[in-house]
Amino acid sequence: MNYEGALRTLLGTLVPRVRDHFGSDTVSRSFAACLHDTVHRTIRMLDDGTIFVLTGDIPAMWLRDSTAQVRPYLSLCSESSELQDLIERVIARQVQYINLDAYANAFNPSPSGAGHHGDLTEMSPWVWERKYEVDSLCYPLQLSYLFWRATKRTDHFTQEWQRAVSTVLELWTTEQAHPERSQYRFQRLDGPPSDTLACDGLGTPVAVTGMTWSGFRPSDDACTYGYLVPANMFAAVTLGQVAEISREVLDNDVLGNRATQLGTAITDGIARFALHEDPVFGPIYAYEVDGLGQTSFMDDANVPNLLSMPYIGFCDANDAVYRNTRAFVLSKSNPHFYSGTYASGLGSRHTAAGWVWHLGMAMAALTSEDRAFKAQTVLAMCETADGSLLMHESFDPDEPGRFTRDWFSWANAMFCELVLDCIGTLP
Repeated sequence: MNYEGALRTLLGTLVPRVRDHFGSDTVSRSFAACLHDTVHRTIRMLDDGTIFVLTGDIPAMWLRDSTAQVRPYLSLCSESSELQDLIERVIARQVQYINLDAYANAFNPSPSGAGHHGDLTEMSPWVWERKYEVDSLCYPLQLSYLFWRATKRTDHFTQEWQRAVSTVLELWTTEQAHPERSQYRFQRLDGPPSDTLACDGLGTPVAVTGMTWSGFRPSDDACTYGYLVPANMFAAVTLGQVAEISREVLDNDVLGNRATQLGTAITDGIARFALHEDPVFGPIYAYEVDGLGQTSFMDDANVPNLLSMPYIGFCDANDAVYRNTRAFVLSKSNPHFYSGTYASGLGSRHTAAGWVWHLGMAMAALTSEDRAFKAQTVLAMCETADGSLLMHESFDPDEPGRFTRDWFSWANAMFCELVLDCIGTLP
């Protein structure tokens, strides 16, 4: 399939719209470069017809990143059967990986044994890394749902897809009682503390809350406390979407009811354990909790985060608690909010303190209703891309020429989503 040719045809219409909207050749060139980069450099057609998606400068496919990398194409699908085919093939590859090992977050294109095989966990030669992250399972399921809604196609809801969904439901139910019902353990002996789980690979102690446990954050850093609230929010949303698919497409009330019951338990757990009264901001959500009284008030640039609640579908942008939480997140009260000469936004423990992430900037704008702020953010992202036209992972907001990862496809995709939002194309 000529994915590049199909995208070039669409860019022929989109690029002039972007240039006219922003009055900037730099923005339109950066948008074209970022949107084209995924099909040009990251996709690999495998022998079975599925598509493997490189995360960028790491030769592995992350379930999370691969979803984000093709997500901008969802808004263009109605005009391109080729892009529909691309997304469907990505979903098929994601389903295969979930059925191989639902605890793994990143995979190889073949059973090559590449990656972190010194880790103390149950590795497979297919697996690049086995850091268990709740969001890694949310992303492919939500992509399946959004693809269905965007195209009305249902061919991707195969028996293998249904088996993957059942595996996810069983895993999330098991991890409601971690570690008593769980066999998952993870230790990395040759990295920083954020790369491994405490307590001999179990993670720090947790109580049963109704939420489902996560070993790692979407930054691939270990959770401080086991219930990562934004990941549980994402899981609750995804379970609702699975229930909808089960009833409207699959005629499978058993699967739909399982998803609904688990989603309700997680949502109730969030309400009971994650909502707290802040003396300055009022009721806000915590980032992580353990059900034993330990709570982390912060937010991280990697998505899902608290800032992304409307983006993932957990609440409306005008929800009162979200607005309070957003005010906290985008303030100096959040230890990972940084400001500099050229930019301000969320950073991460994953990179140097004080450095802003392009993901964090994009999400602040995507979840804002201020059109001027959205446009300003697009311009600021271009200005801090160091003349490369492509986005980075993190950068020094006082000296943007200092950055991490000159090829980070997730950030490119988020920039494209923001631009499409600004020109009124993003659904």
